Amino acid sequence: MTINLAKVIFIASFLCSLAFNGFGADKPNVVVLFADDAGYADFGFQESVRPDMAALTPHIDSIAAAGARFTQAYVTGAVCSPSRAGMMTGRYQERFGHETNLPPNTQSGLPLTETFGVKRLQNIGYKTGLIGKWHLGYPEAFHPNHRGYGHFYGLLQGSRSYYPYKKQSKDRVIRHNNTPTPESGYITDRLGDAACDFIESNKDEPFYLFVSFTAPHGPLEPRNGGYDAERIKHIAHEDRRNYAGLIVALDDNVGKVLATIANNELADGTMVIFTNDNGGPGGKDSTSNYPLKGHKGSLNEGGIRVPWAMSWPGVISPGSVIDEPIITMDILPTVIEAAGGRVDPDWRLDGRSMLPLLKNPQGKREERTLYWRRSGIEGPIALRDGKWKLLSRNSDDNKPELYDLSTDIGEKNNVASQNPKILKRLMQKLDSWESELVTPLWGPGSPGFLESKKK
Repeated sequence: MTINLAKVIFIASFLCSLAFNGFGADKPNVVVLFADDAGYADFGFQESVRPDMAALTPHIDSIAAAGARFTQAYVTGAVCSPSRAGMMTGRYQERFGHETNLPPNTQSGLPLTETFGVKRLQNIGYKTGLIGKWHLGYPEAFHPNHRGYGHFYGLLQGSRSYYPYKKQSKDRVIRHNNTPTPESGYITDRLGDAACDFIESNKDEPFYLFVSFTAPHGPLEPRNGGYDAERIKHIAHEDRRNYAGLIVALDDNVGKVLATIANNELADGTMVIFTNDNGGPGGKDSTSNYPLKGHKGSLNEGGIRVPWAMSWPGVISPGSVIDEPIITMDILPTVIEAAGGRVDPDWRLDGRSMLPLLKNPQGKREERTLYWRRSGIEGPIALRDGKWKLLSRNSDDNKPELYDLSTDIGEKNNVASQNPKILKRLMQKLDSWESELVTPLWGPGSPGFLESKKK
């Protein structure tokens, strides 16, 4: 009897160990659908959707209907490249100097000392793919295939024409792994088709697919064709109408991806996330970040709060609305834990798993402080702590700004002077976090940039 009991204990411990380390638990497929430079109010599932866009995104809206929309979702950076760096690593990109957009032809990229989350997913049995925009390094050592993506179909630079170039650009050409492909077709359609091909090719194994659309980032080049024109003809302003054309092409291709998941009977085992890399650009009449203040590049809510819809049958209840603040750094630990793996403290992640929140949206989680900085020690810096939003170095007079987001989502009423104790406490937090950061590697705030300002 003693021997049998020992065997039972040994076997149970062994099986638990397997599940704990990610081998032996059912692993969900994960598809992250990432838009580029979209407006906060430009998707039908958003509570604040602008009327002219409300009917243009039925496929994206279906993700929220099948699962949840998040009302307080954030990215780690207010522009494209830093936002991706934080999401890909699960760490604040300011910790490793990837603080501003990577300039064209830069002979470096996201530091090779940092480990991408997909590397960790490969270690627990995931096939990994990236379709679309990279923007994290141009020399070969920094390419997706060397950072944990087994399959890459996309461009290295941050944007390109939606139509074929007459002369290829080495960083804007669409590559299949490291091989340039012929210029053809409409880019959003090509990326959507490539995402579907990846799913078809990897449907028998757990996969993580990051679909990094260039849409609706400029240039404002909608698809030619009567069907698209008919859907957007109600929009009078030309820039807004052309932008809407990029959005409907994006939505059509999200629909293709969702259909491929369903047609291969993968829907029940697939986590789908739709979100955006930063707020819509300012200075144009194309995007709308209503009711938020600010735009792409700003640390006001309009630059860093993004639309987010997520479905996962059997885990997220359809039609859920989740008000808890989340951030794109949370995706990596969520997937690791969903697959039965363990987040190693040595990884020094700043994100945390969303699993408890997804399973029980009404449950309380320990509050945390979220941080942002742009352009080093002279640039704006911000935090979100509970209902409070603090910005420093964000205006010409350099006075701190404090907003109560529970009543002032539009950041209209600076209450810093009325709350000196709260302001002092949060400024101390901000200073403490900034003391952990490094100097930006390039762009504003970097040593070369600061030196050029002195001359």
